[in-house]
Amino acid sequence: MFISYFLTCQAGFGLSQVMSTEKVGKSPWGPNDEIGTLNLMSDQSRLEVLSHVRSGKIYDLSVEYFVGMPSFDALGDPAYQFWMTHTPKGTLIDNPNGMGEGMNANVSYTGDAISMYTHMGTHIDALNHFGLNGKIWNGFSADEYLGDKGWKKTGAETIPPIIGRGVLIDILALKEVDQLPENYRINSSDLKSALERQKTKLQKGDIVLIRTGQARHYEHADQYLGNYPGINLDAVKWLVEEQQIMLLGADNLSFEAFPPEREDNWVPVHTYLLAEKGVMFIEQMNLESLAHDGVYEFVFIGSSLKLRGASASPMRPIAIPIN
Repeated sequence: MFISYFLTCQAGFGLSQVMSTEKVGKSPWGPNDEIGTLNLMSDQSRLEVLSHVRSGKIYDLSVEYFVGMPSFDALGDPAYQFWMTHTPKGTLIDNPNGMGEGMNANVSYTGDAISMYTHMGTHIDALNHFGLNGKIWNGFSADEYLGDKGWKKTGAETIPPIIGRGVLIDILALKEVDQLPENYRINSSDLKSALERQKTKLQKGDIVLIRTGQARHYEHADQYLGNYPGINLDAVKWLVEEQQIMLLGADNLSFEAFPPEREDNWVPVHTYLLAEKGVMFIEQMNLESLAHDGVYEFVFIGSSLKLRGASASPMRPIAIPIN
């Protein structure tokens, strides 16, 4: 489980004595920037990619939310909860609206509520999710900008609706296996080989989605949480620094592989992307239908809830094939 990896790292690495030399990045889009590489998106870029749509077929890239779904409750975060607030029978008995038995028998009333950790299901991580030495992307410090009601900078409410060219990189298909090895680290060579196999090329400003195959186990939390394949630093550095992608996503629990690949940072991919480079990413996606149909290039459309001050927000992204 995820928590066992963290405890192992804490004991083995002596984290209390580790001093990191990493620093948060300063935005090339100015001192007030809160969205990082999403600044690569423009009216022109959105119109350009939408002009290539030739089909009305839509792929839903999100998972369902349900009681018992995979979660980070081992780290102390709340599991997904769902409860009824009103039922047709309960309304008859309680008469909460004061309308009486006749009205409540005629009009069936159902209501419900949820409670959840923001990093559950298909969600996008905001740039405040992980930082370095008390600061997040663009030098915003927790001392100055983190209040009791969330971050005053880079909260999930700042994330704009996202439209761009999406590319699927199917690592499971590349390896020709039913399951990646336990905790497999996807490297840049894997990404290049998969793109060559798919006859797909990346472009500046792309939204890159990586398939590990873990989404197939999403309905069974024990299987989904028992294996942590994911991307490594070498791979994300190639995507960000050489390919200049805009946004990343994957179908696994927490994007990067665990246990961590470095001794001085238990989430080095997270801090590199969010804190150093201003690159957001989407976790716990469902990429199976895209992979099944061999759809590697598409219009990506995604919009998240505007949760003020939050470090993540649920998202329901879709893909529309192009070319």
